[in-house]
Amino acid sequence: MNKNSKSSAFKVLALSVIVGVALPVVALAAPYTQQVNLATADNFAVLAGSAITNTGSTVINGNVGLAPGSAISGFPPGLINGTQYIANSTATKAKTDLVTAYNDAASRTPVTQVIAAGTLGNTTLTPGVYTSADSTFEIDGPLTLDGEGDASSVFIFQAASSLITAGASTVILQNGAQACNVFWQVTSSATLGTNSIFKGNILSLTSITATTGADIVGSLLARNGAVTLDANTITNETCTGGEAFATPVLPNTGVGTTNANFLAPILVSLAVLFVAVSSLYVIRTNQNR
Repeated sequence: MNKNSKSSAFKVLALSVIVGVALPVVALAAPYTQQVNLATADNFAVLAGSAITNTGSTVINGNVGLAPGSAISGFPPGLINGTQYIANSTATKAKTDLVTAYNDAASRTPVTQVIAAGTLGNTTLTPGVYTSADSTFEIDGPLTLDGEGDASSVFIFQAASSLITAGASTVILQNGAQACNVFWQVTSSATLGTNSIFKGNILSLTSITATTGADIVGSLLARNGAVTLDANTITNETCTGGEAFATPVLPNTGVGTTNANFLAPILVSLAVLFVAVSSLYVIRTNQNR
């Protein structure tokens, strides 16, 4: 091998090593919103602190939990397609996990965008962390959450005050976005408007009220106050792939798992390093000839 060939080979080798080392660093540094780990609270469609009250023909598809309160009313006529955990150790553990998840969601950074006036209607958003300029989120029209083709895409909304949805407003999920990966952290209380269609998990410090006919895919989780229902349908959706944390079987705690979004760049860098090592072997072999 002549001197120019050796020089070129070593340049290729050096570049391969630099790329192989830099890729995972850049990938890990890139903004990626991790799912909020609800742990055992993920098993509940409705979870409250003081009381759960219902009027009318509400259907809850999932478990119902209450702690430390014990006042649950309106079932029947409401229907629970799941198990009730009232003021017991399972409900208490789920409430503890809810506090941890709430604090996690509230502290997430960096913020992707501050929503002017907190108005989310007639808007399309991509994965990330969102806050409101006036502390309140209001959905007064269709809100589209675009997962950009990623089933693990996560949306976190941080409301320093309240969450209010207008009557007949809708949350639309597209391109892989899933209700199980949408988190609404509410520092005060949440109110869902009449006949509105809502997607995601509400983690409220105080109370949650779903007015007549509101349809929810996700969960209503109130840390300290009550959940009030009125002829609603609530379905606790399970993620179809793209879930960063395993949902524990009650009453066990959850265990986090590695997300595929972090694994992919590492595999790519290993492949690059393999090419670099192979190049080095070829150079050494040619030098010995």
